[in-house]
Formats: sequence, C-alpha cells, structure tokens
Amino acid sequence: MAIGPATRGLVPDPRPADVDYRLVRQGRLTAFRNGVLARDLVCDAQPMLRRNAHHCGKRTGETCPVCEEYELAHVVYVFGPRLPAHGRCLSAPGELARYDARPGTFAVYTVEVCAACAWNHLVRVSSIGRG
Repeated sequence: MAIGPATRGLVPDPRPADVDYRLVRQGRLTAFRNGVLARDLVCDAQPMLRRNAHHCGKRTGETCPVCEEYELAHVVYVFGPRLPAHGRCLSAPGELARYDARPGTFAVYTVEVCAACAWNHLVRVSSIGRG
C-alpha cells in the first residue's frame, strides 16, 4: 500500500475501498436548514470528541456549516487488534503510517468536528494495515 502525504500526517489519503459519507452529511445539513432537524440533533458531539478536536484535530480550513463561525477539525480514530475497545485518537504526525505498517487490519474513522458548536459528522471510514 502506498502511503501518501496525508497518511504521513493525521488524516488518511482516500483509498478505493473507503466509505465516504458526504451525501449523508449533505442530507443532514439540508434537513437542518429546512427546519426538519433541530440544532441540538446535529450539534451533539460528546465532550471528549470536542476536546480531541481542539487538542488533537487537524484543522481543515473550512468554516462550520452550522454555526458558520469556527473552523472545522478532522479527528482520526483507529480501531483494531491490541487497541482499546474505544479506539485510539491519533494526535501526532506519523502515527497513521506506523499503524499502516503493523500486521493486522485497522479501521480508521475520520470525523469532522466544530469544537465550538458541537457539530460532528463521520467523514470517511478507511482500512489500513498489513492484514
């Protein structure tokens, strides 16, 4: 598996087998903007996810689609063999490449989060490792 520039950082490069949730995201935002979903139903990030976004997340350069004031961050969690059941939040560049080089298969979840208003959405699920 080739490791691209993003994989050397915190957020994995898109791969052919990834599951991308852009359409679900757009549907949620449309429902929110049309008044079908209340703000508390789309801005429901747990406190730990918000802290991880603030301290460990990679800034995206995009403004939050809900509050339209703060910058979104991507928070990356890895799940797999010999990891805690709640996964591991990646916080340092190079961690993803180390998991990609390990034996076993790891699931990588990338979540976009606004630490200010608690908007969060699963962006992509990837698979890495030498399974």
